[in-house]
Amino acid sequence: MEIRLKEPFTKESIKDLKAGDYVYLTGTVYSARDAAHKRMIEALDRGEELPFDIKDSIIYYLGPSPAREGAVIGSAGPTTAGRMDKYTPTLLDLGLCGMIGKGKRTAPVKESIVKNGCVYFAAVGGAGALLSRCIKSSEIVCYEDLGTEAVRRLYVEDLPVIVIDDSRGEDLYENVTKEKA
Repeated sequence: MEIRLKEPFTKESIKDLKAGDYVYLTGTVYSARDAAHKRMIEALDRGEELPFDIKDSIIYYLGPSPAREGAVIGSAGPTTAGRMDKYTPTLLDLGLCGMIGKGKRTAPVKESIVKNGCVYFAAVGGAGALLSRCIKSSEIVCYEDLGTEAVRRLYVEDLPVIVIDDSRGEDLYENVTKEKA
C-alpha cells in the first residue's frame, strides 16, 4: 500500500502502518548516526536531557555529504541501521516513534519497536543524491564538532521509505524470506 504521512508523527499516526507499506514522509525528521547516538546515551547516563525533543520524532540514520553551492544538503543516503542497535531501545523507551535506515535490526530492537508501538523504515541505499531532493531544509541542532554526523533537523517532503518493521512485530525482510522458502 502507498501512504502519505505528514507531521505530526506520533505513535497514533504510525500504528496502522504495515511491513511492506510504501510511505512518503513530509515533515521534520532528525539525522543522527553512530557518534551522535553514543553522545546522546552518554548524556542520558549523566542524567542530562537530550539536546532535542525525541518524543514522537523520527531519526534518519544519515551522515550527508557536504552540500554543493546553492544546495540544502549533499547526498543523503541511509546508513546501516544495525550500527545504532545498541542505543535504539533506550531512545524508543523515551518516545522516539520511528527510524529510517537500511538493513536488518536485531531482535532486541524489534522487540522494543513492538513494546513501544514504533516503526522502522528503510530508504533506498545508493540513492542518496535522489533522496536529497526531498530535503527542503537542514539545520544543525547539536554536536556540530561531529561534522557530517552532527544531529540535524531536516524538513522533508515526500521522502520515499518502506516499512520494514511495524508496531505489530511484522518484519518485511523475514516475510520475504519465508515466501521464498
